[in-house]
Amino acid sequence: MVNHTPNQARLDSIVAEARRHSSEREAKYRERALKLYPWVCVRCAREFSGARLRELTVHHKDHNHDNNPLDGSNWELLCIYCHENEHARILDESLRGRVIGDQAPVATHNPFANLQEKLKKK
Repeated sequence: MVNHTPNQARLDSIVAEARRHSSEREAKYRERALKLYPWVCVRCAREFSGARLRELTVHHKDHNHDNNPLDGSNWELLCIYCHENEHARILDESLRGRVIGDQAPVATHNPFANLQEKLKKK
């Protein structure tokens, strides 16, 4: 009989190694992004420096954390609030079944239709 019980120590080791690699990769592109771009959130235009610089995050425009070109063309600096908002917006759109960039339905109601006629009646 084969034992299919996972070795918890081995799983913990794998997770710890994956987290370490992720942190190392993030540190490298974060440092590069902070050298390339001004320390300003591209959405809300708040400036960051000193201890508050940690609130400025690197957002991958194509959402692929492995796509890190040296010129930084896949990055933009977002504050933690705008970064969270960006990911929440994408999640909301995916739950609605829409793809980012799709055109939403256009409103067809015209509240000023027949306004001239309505004003003449008064």
